[in-house]
Amino acid sequence: MRAIVQDSYGQADVLRLAHRARPEPAAREVLLRVHAAGLDRGAWHLMTGKPYLLRLGFGLRRPRNPVPGREVAGTIVALGSAVTGFAVGDEVFGIGQGSFAEYAVARQDKLARKPANITFEQAAVFAVSALTALQALRDAGRLESGQQVLIVGASGGVGSYAVQLAKAFGATVTGVCGTAKLELVRSLGADHVLDYTRDDFADGTRRYDLILDIAGRPALARLRRALTPTGTAVLVGGEGGGDLTGGMNRQLRALTWSPLLRQRLTMLLCKERSTDLERLRDLVEAGAVTPSIDRSYPLERVPEAMRHLAAGDARGKVAITI
Repeated sequence: MRAIVQDSYGQADVLRLAHRARPEPAAREVLLRVHAAGLDRGAWHLMTGKPYLLRLGFGLRRPRNPVPGREVAGTIVALGSAVTGFAVGDEVFGIGQGSFAEYAVARQDKLARKPANITFEQAAVFAVSALTALQALRDAGRLESGQQVLIVGASGGVGSYAVQLAKAFGATVTGVCGTAKLELVRSLGADHVLDYTRDDFADGTRRYDLILDIAGRPALARLRRALTPTGTAVLVGGEGGGDLTGGMNRQLRALTWSPLLRQRLTMLLCKERSTDLERLRDLVEAGAVTPSIDRSYPLERVPEAMRHLAAGDARGKVAITI
């Protein structure tokens, strides 16, 4: 099969197109014929090996899995011996291993059937980012209908889903993004949009019951100024910070401060589970959430797609077509 391969950590030039043997599914895995894959910020971190702390789980000197890519949509072509609930020919989406390839394996408990009303490309850009948004709002943020929600980084992969999900759950949503992406965030359903180049969400104009900080840049003190006295701030992802721990040191400070405050400062560790993917599928089929694709690239142009993502130019998600 054709696959994108990386033999070392680095920038996009470490990615190359190669031929590799098809993977074999383990007992609780399926083999997918990949139709499309999603490119998320996590793929950039795994490509660069930064922050260095993540190498403890993914390979110290080089990636343990040389084929990158996790978000996937495709058709099942083979089943592991212990797989139940799926059959050869099923169209599915979810989280796999090595999705930047013509074939990839995925655990059955990280897959769901593809929504009938979207394409494979749309389904492929859904799993990791939408799961993160859902769990940040519902589990970490404890969102309730009628609350005021601020989403910092509303135009990116996770943010574009967070805006739609918060609206679907009955919140009043304010999105923060750059000038060029204001219309996108409005089109996603945000009630208010702030341009971070000229607007300060912490100027006291409005206070929020829940803040999702996806961009990873504001100081904790600024987040607290924008919260209601008993509001919650959820720090999503590990952007910013140094090469060793990235934004994790900021998240750990938030967890240390939180017990001393009336406000809640917390972080999210996303759980990859099919039950939440099925919940998201239902929302897509009901029309409450629509995957937003900025651009699609063929498999051989994954390095170019990665550069586009790293430059911060993506509006919504980037898809890889196979």
